[in-house]
Amino acid sequence: MAVDLSMQVLVVDDYQTMIRIIRNLLTQIGFKNIDEAKDGRQALEKMQGGRYGLVISDWNMEPMTGFELLQQVRATEALKATPFIMITAESKTENVIAAKKAGVNNYIVKPFNAETLKGKIKAVLADF
Repeated sequence: MAVDLSMQVLVVDDYQTMIRIIRNLLTQIGFKNIDEAKDGRQALEKMQGGRYGLVISDWNMEPMTGFELLQQVRATEALKATPFIMITAESKTENVIAAKKAGVNNYIVKPFNAETLKGKIKAVLADF
């Protein structure tokens, strides 16, 4: 199955440099419609007002973490089927397990490159 590169992708990170890096990687892969949010709360507001084909979110953010965002998305009927990839600098097993239980589609540990991101996105979107 081919990935729809015209879909709207939401990148969520409180660190502007990381948003820029992920945006550049997504552009390298071929995505054209990339939106961003600085924390989970802003991401949730944007998601309630728009249609996103994929969310790529950092775990550690204030005031709403990526994990809390994931829980909110999965608990919201209109959003719960949205593909969700979590990014973190920590590869703690308990975090991975918690994210899987909460319904994350895939998990990326920093640092990563375009190939890794592309592989994770393909794996996630092949399920839909």
